[in-house]
Amino acid sequence: MEGHLTLENLSKRFGSHRAVDGISLQIARGEAFSLLGPSGCGKTTLLRMIAGFEQPDAGRILLDGKDLTSLPPEKRPVNTVFQNYALFPHLSVEDNIAFGPKMAGKCRTEIESAVRAILVLVKLQEHARKLPAQLSGGQRQRVAIARALVNRPQVLLLDEPLAALDLKLRQHMLLELKALHEQVGTTFIYVTHDQGEAMSLSDRIAVMNEGRVEQVDAPDRLYDTPETNFVAGFVGDANFFTGQIMEKPQDGYVRVFCDEIGHPMVRSADSFEVGQEVRVMVRPEKIRLTREPPDDEDVLNAFAARVEEVSYFGAYMRWIVRSGDASWIVQMPNNRFASPSETPKRGDRVFVCFHPEEARVVKHAPVA
Repeated sequence: MEGHLTLENLSKRFGSHRAVDGISLQIARGEAFSLLGPSGCGKTTLLRMIAGFEQPDAGRILLDGKDLTSLPPEKRPVNTVFQNYALFPHLSVEDNIAFGPKMAGKCRTEIESAVRAILVLVKLQEHARKLPAQLSGGQRQRVAIARALVNRPQVLLLDEPLAALDLKLRQHMLLELKALHEQVGTTFIYVTHDQGEAMSLSDRIAVMNEGRVEQVDAPDRLYDTPETNFVAGFVGDANFFTGQIMEKPQDGYVRVFCDEIGHPMVRSADSFEVGQEVRVMVRPEKIRLTREPPDDEDVLNAFAARVEEVSYFGAYMRWIVRSGDASWIVQMPNNRFASPSETPKRGDRVFVCFHPEEARVVKHAPVA
């Protein structure tokens, strides 16, 4: 991929702690790109280096081939939206938005025109004269985004911008951000620890862990075909089991021996060989529970288990079942069974079933 924004081997230490460890990324023009990972993984430090608030110890930051690494923040065609909004409390909405163009030395007519246009874009034209304290959290966030966009930066950096909002407002703002991105076409780089935000907003996601990038991919590929144990466990819920590859019965599949569940057949890359110890992932919603063993055992992997917990979530139900020492999470629509009396309850004996296509060997061998 040709990079609009290119990060070359960026590293940053704080004392003995390596916050960012040799990260290289290519981000396309107009892409919605997320940096996803747990607290302390280095994603905000990486964002701050792109913005110019932190200087890397090594590596370069290039925008359309121009080296930005040593430029101060105000000299970069990059703006940042912060979690706490960082609005001027004594200025009106329109004056907050106009601050950037004024600092850039634009004329009054140009500033007024740009502010009017951006107010319409973020649907705040009726609130132009209000102070930030008179706005809701979602409205204040839209002001912060408008202020960041009004100078038409080439890259917009968003640092956990929805973290302070409640769930429903967060979901609404995600839709607005997605629509806004499609309208303005600016490159978005979005930092979050919330996988739902990253998955719903992004064209691609870089999953970070301990200062490194574990995988860069489209949201569906991160979820369906994670390359590492960390990605498999961090992006969505997952069940894991370990075992040894017994055979490769056909291209793209292996049969794995596991003490707890027998010898299921699962999807696998060709790089895994007979005799290798591996870890296998199955998503909870890819599994079904049955009262009786399935008829077609050549198609379905199945093993007996006992229900330990049942939880109701409205549209779906979640079971925790145990087979030997292994616990499994199973998630199914709440109308999957013919009647409440048929729905498995705590203590019931069930069969856990999944297709070979729905389970995948992850790249890294298990850690003892």
